[in-house]
Amino acid sequence: MNPAGEVRRDRQTVSEDGDSLILFPEGLSFKDVPTHIDDRGSVCELYDSRWDWHPDPLVFSYCFTIRPGMIKGWGMHKEHEDRYFVLYGEMEVVLYDDREDSGTRGLVTKVYLTQYRRRLMNIPAGVWHATRNPGISDVVVVNFPTIPYDHANPDKYRLPLDTDRIPYKFDAPAGW
Repeated sequence: MNPAGEVRRDRQTVSEDGDSLILFPEGLSFKDVPTHIDDRGSVCELYDSRWDWHPDPLVFSYCFTIRPGMIKGWGMHKEHEDRYFVLYGEMEVVLYDDREDSGTRGLVTKVYLTQYRRRLMNIPAGVWHATRNPGISDVVVVNFPTIPYDHANPDKYRLPLDTDRIPYKFDAPAGW
């Protein structure tokens, strides 16, 4: 129900083929990755340059975790893109496009990445993002950023979770 208590019909969020109809920030893309399962277990491909998914080469990677209920963000990079892959668990990614030259400026989008549909997702430079673990166990994420991390001069800009600069509010935010 809406705040006035009137019944309303849900709007369409996926096509008849199951494709999402959610609008994403310009430059954001996904790549479904294969997981091969047999009697012994599974093998999951994480990244292959032959997929031609992203124009930038693989130059650096790292892994991070988020504990259940915790949030990391708001963060933004000016010089590089993040390329996330969820190995285990579930992760909600909230994106805010504040780029002056973007056709999707002002757009807030929420995306879920999960071990049950493994895929790569890139986050373009200049797009604010926060990540939350809505699951019951740690989420394990691999990132393949487009440039190596510079320890002396990190390309990382932050805003507090409760900032008024981003038109999105987390319920009971825990994290930073």
